[in-house]
Amino acid sequence: MSNILIVTGGSKGIGKALVEKYLQENYIVFSLSRSIIDIQNVTQISVDLLNIKEAKNAFEMLLDEVKKTAITSITLVNNAGRLGEIANLEAINYQDIHQSIFLNTTIPLIFSSLFINKLSELNCKKQIINISSGAAQKPYEGWSVYCSSKAALDMITATISKEQENVENGVKAFGIRPGVVDTNMQSQIRTTEVSNFKNVQRFIDLKNNNELYSPQFVAERIYNLDSSNKLTNGQTIDLREV
Repeated sequence: MSNILIVTGGSKGIGKALVEKYLQENYIVFSLSRSIIDIQNVTQISVDLLNIKEAKNAFEMLLDEVKKTAITSITLVNNAGRLGEIANLEAINYQDIHQSIFLNTTIPLIFSSLFINKLSELNCKKQIINISSGAAQKPYEGWSVYCSSKAALDMITATISKEQENVENGVKAFGIRPGVVDTNMQSQIRTTEVSNFKNVQRFIDLKNNNELYSPQFVAERIYNLDSSNKLTNGQTIDLREV
């Protein structure tokens, strides 16, 4: 019997750290990402998550293969995301808006739908963990698209839990706001002109004062909460508050 983890965006940042942590805990791990990285014992599926047909087909094929195994638990982590252009909404290119909403919101909807549907007959622990953001609750000037997409992700978590709570062999859904993490996204934020992002100095100060979480710390916290069953179905929690 196997514990299985599927992570989107598992080639860098929080996603990569989750891959490494769950591998250490003897999970069978699958990563869906554009990039293939040098890491052992994980099945990496190279896929452009912004290509709807390619992403759907790759994930369906993976689920069809996975459900042939004897499974104790299976977890989907919707981790892949993008900040997009940082500017007031009227200055953001329409294609960039589309890509951010698609990766941050549409792909988690599609993948969660397929996960629930394809694995409906499995009688084991089944769960979806959505990587959200404090920006889902706090509006930042210049982040209208990102804030909106992450707020939508929180509602996806809440509605899945409602829909599945009385379903036989139902799926549980949890959300995690990891805090401010030292990733490529933070590098992008710190190099933004103050004219486009008035809060940029706060994020520069967090880096300079060594106040950013490491991806490894976040992955460790998520695993510990997950493995000890301290996550509450339908709720999105902030790691800075638990």
